[in-house]
Amino acid sequence: MVDVLGYRAVFGVIGPSTNTVVQPDFEAMRIPGVTNQYRGIFVTDPDALTDEDFMAGTTEISNNTLDAVRSVMTCKPDYLVMGMSAVTFYGGVAGGERFKQQVETVSGGVRVSIGSEALVSALRAYGGIKRVSFVSPYFPIANAEVRNYLAECGFETVRDVPLQCRCWTDIAKVPPEKLTEVLAHLDGPNVDALVQVGTNLSMMRLAAETEQRIGKPVIAINTATYWHALRANGFSDKITGLGRLLGDF
Repeated sequence: MVDVLGYRAVFGVIGPSTNTVVQPDFEAMRIPGVTNQYRGIFVTDPDALTDEDFMAGTTEISNNTLDAVRSVMTCKPDYLVMGMSAVTFYGGVAGGERFKQQVETVSGGVRVSIGSEALVSALRAYGGIKRVSFVSPYFPIANAEVRNYLAECGFETVRDVPLQCRCWTDIAKVPPEKLTEVLAHLDGPNVDALVQVGTNLSMMRLAAETEQRIGKPVIAINTATYWHALRANGFSDKITGLGRLLGDF
């Protein structure tokens, strides 16, 4: 017997309780026969952030992640999808792998897609990408972790912009007009691809539109993570209108 709605797979999706973007983004990319079972990682919303506050807050998210994993495992998912990305970059490739292994240990061996690994897989899927620029809602200290992770994977960061959102819920309030300005600043003839990290920053559709307009890869972290989950499970369904990653690879 199989799940009536999730007859191909039941995905357990884990994201911060303050995150309002992951759930609708992942639903927009969901394919027939797959369901997304969202569980929140409890985190309080700070009044204002500094570099130190940001790292402490994301560490709190990381510490509470395993409780969310235990919660979602009660519905017996076939696969896990991590709807938060910051901590998956911390400590470079080894740090991301440690985090992934912690989740998979608590899940009893159920595999998981994490943002850092998914992003690198997406960049490699396009092929020929060596130099990138990225935007995040993070603070500079966390952007440095992303740059380090990308460098370890063979990608040079040409430019990056930390938006320094004052609290977790403010991330979802960054308007597309602001992001369009930032993307224009990040682009240039020496940049092979534009990237966005931070799962509560709404970029899925804007990334697809920008990619079509400028003619080079523009990758949103939510798109990369869900794409990675689909392909890791052998689902080759192509999704149109949300960028080349889902449509071509």
